[in-house]
Amino acid sequence: MMSGGFWSRLISLTRKEVRQLMRDRSNIAFGLLLPIALILLFGYGISMDVREARVAVVVDAPTPQSSDVLSGLALSPWLSPVPVSSMAEASRLLGAEKVDAIVRVPSDFAATLAAGDARVQLVLQGNDAATARVMQAYVTAALGQWSREASGTSAQGASNAPPGFGVGVVVVEPRLWFNAGNTSTWYLVPGLVVLIMTLVGAFLTSLLVAREWERGTMEALLVTPVRPTEILLSKMLPYFVVGAIGSALCLIAARWLFDVPFEGSLALIALACVLYLLVALGLGLFISSVTKNQFLASQVALIASFLPAMMLSGFLFDLHNVPAVVRAIGNVLPATHFMELLKTLMLVGNVPAVVVPDLLLLAAYAAAFVVAARVATRKRLPD
Repeated sequence: MMSGGFWSRLISLTRKEVRQLMRDRSNIAFGLLLPIALILLFGYGISMDVREARVAVVVDAPTPQSSDVLSGLALSPWLSPVPVSSMAEASRLLGAEKVDAIVRVPSDFAATLAAGDARVQLVLQGNDAATARVMQAYVTAALGQWSREASGTSAQGASNAPPGFGVGVVVVEPRLWFNAGNTSTWYLVPGLVVLIMTLVGAFLTSLLVAREWERGTMEALLVTPVRPTEILLSKMLPYFVVGAIGSALCLIAARWLFDVPFEGSLALIALACVLYLLVALGLGLFISSVTKNQFLASQVALIASFLPAMMLSGFLFDLHNVPAVVRAIGNVLPATHFMELLKTLMLVGNVPAVVVPDLLLLAAYAAAFVVAARVATRKRLPD
């Protein structure tokens, strides 16, 4: 059990940090590495094109006609068809983000094709509105290729047809799932929550311990009975409260200002925010404890937390469209899993295949960074 002296010291230190937080708001310093990082990220890591997009293909009653029409998907350099046996399986894959769209050929396709009114259903992953619009155009063009050849219509006339309009003798009927309004706001708001929490958690706390070293107050703390654990906890608590309030305000704005649907459990969303806030706080304190310099700590925090969260977490673009090395780096970042978790809980629902692994990963990252910060904060003066 923790002694009364522990709580007394912790409360006193926390009061000091709260006063410091209210009195001294450090300016954000930008380092020389920022332009280089931006050039590398924009030049090699970002692509707005959709390549090899995964499309689940459901054929209710296979016929030679349906095979001919769907051959356009396999020939497209932008699409990667994934044959599935049923619409239920395709829906599960779409909800778990294993595929980006579903193409369904109904059982009466051959008969309606002979009558000149064939229809194919297209279901899109709507939590990324920009990618969904591109996917709709690609699938429509791929399926319409056979129609144009069969009917003899010109490619120019087909390309001018609006979404959902008959191209030749086949009509593509798009359905947008998880973003019925087809608005990018629903896609961007979860990402903004991640960026705000990263900024409040990692960037601001990265200056705390370094400030103590620069001002010489850390030496005074080290000669007192205060333990390193108490120092770290006292610095985490005020910023945890600030981050929690900021997260709550973001969620309120998402629901009531931007009408983002909370399809998943609110308790799971809150748990995800708490875990990621601990990740950000632990990372910031670890950086601050290691660098012992505010300017250097701000540069490291910017490069190691906020910038990757903005560029490599899936906020600006789909990680499936970047080189394998960049995608591997992005998948290591805690922000990537938090981004995926928030989008799924807000727009899709409680999908265990996504929610459970991401929650466990965030918990592991939180424990790792907090322990690393404790190890880096030792009660001795530097050599």
